[in-house]
Amino acid sequence: MQSPWQCDAMRQSQLTLFDDTRPEAKAVLIDLLRQAPPWKKLRMMCQLNASMKRLAVVGLRQRYPAASEEEIQRRLADILLGPALAEKMYGPLVSSTEAAASLHE
Repeated sequence: MQSPWQCDAMRQSQLTLFDDTRPEAKAVLIDLLRQAPPWKKLRMMCQLNASMKRLAVVGLRQRYPAASEEEIQRRLADILLGPALAEKMYGPLVSSTEAAASLHE
């Protein structure tokens, strides 16, 4: 029986998630994930979210090497919340180069 909360995108991701995995191994992995207790699934999701944030920060540091830690965190908020909500929560994004230019005016 299909879970009522499972959307088409989730079903599609299941099909493409294991493209390089043999069907037998895929079946074992899916079975293990289904049998995992809720606390373990939650811990796995927390670890996945933390990894995603670390990767996003690495990418931001590569794109904005002169950015301060505050700017990196503000840009991360844009990614996680979307620019409109991030601006409502944290104010407008001011890049390090803009801040430096305003000091010299």
